Amino acid sequence: MAYETIEFSIDDGVSRLVLNRPDRLNSFTVQMHEEVRDALNKIEADDSIRTLLITGAGRGFCAGQDLSDRAVAPGNDAVDLGESVEKRYNPLIRTLTSLPMPVVCAVNGVAAGAGASIAFACDIVLAAKSAKFIMSFAGIGLVPDSGGSWSMPRLVGQARALGMALTGEPITAERAADWGLIWKCVDDDALAQEADALAVKFSKAPTRGLAETKKLIRGAFTRPLDKQLDLERDKMRMLGNSDDYREGVDAFMNKRKPSFAGK
Repeated sequence: MAYETIEFSIDDGVSRLVLNRPDRLNSFTVQMHEEVRDALNKIEADDSIRTLLITGAGRGFCAGQDLSDRAVAPGNDAVDLGESVEKRYNPLIRTLTSLPMPVVCAVNGVAAGAGASIAFACDIVLAAKSAKFIMSFAGIGLVPDSGGSWSMPRLVGQARALGMALTGEPITAERAADWGLIWKCVDDDALAQEADALAVKFSKAPTRGLAETKKLIRGAFTRPLDKQLDLERDKMRMLGNSDDYREGVDAFMNKRKPSFAGK
């Protein structure tokens, strides 16, 4: 597929996906959904890829849905938003959260609506100081989608999640970091370099261990402690037989830098 709304590249284990509709703050259209889906399919099919970095082009990360792509007006026939969510946004979030590798998100500007929810679905989120997170759904009579109603209360608690969702008040990157909504807030001119360095670090890391850590933590809220302990035991048993574990221990004992293969 030739990409017109995104940029996608693969380099030495790092896949980079740039939302590229800067004139529309990288808001989603059907075409963008299809192109992102194609890129994610490539990632899932390529065992050499060990991390994904997502960011936006221009002055914004993602303004969510491009409303002009499904415009409505009083008196017009209604649009089935549930179909749009089910066919496009839900599969995107399910894929991002289940990819067997770290997903790094560099929020370079405003992240609004589904754009904010997409950022919150990633594993590690860095944001430029000028960036803002806006749950803009309430302003047009909708509810947070793309997993926003699930991720926000888990990240910041019910009170702050309700405040964000009901008021639509912009949350600065610094406040988002203070609240634990994101991993880190960095200077604008340092964002690209720091996010890229983190992605490269993950591409050289023991990928299987990171993937299983991701599964354990993402599912922890749905399991009792006894079940979580059993899963930790099972994962430790499995990973203890991995090549990367043996490499990591040998490198530590011999005071050298490990060379992980992701296996």
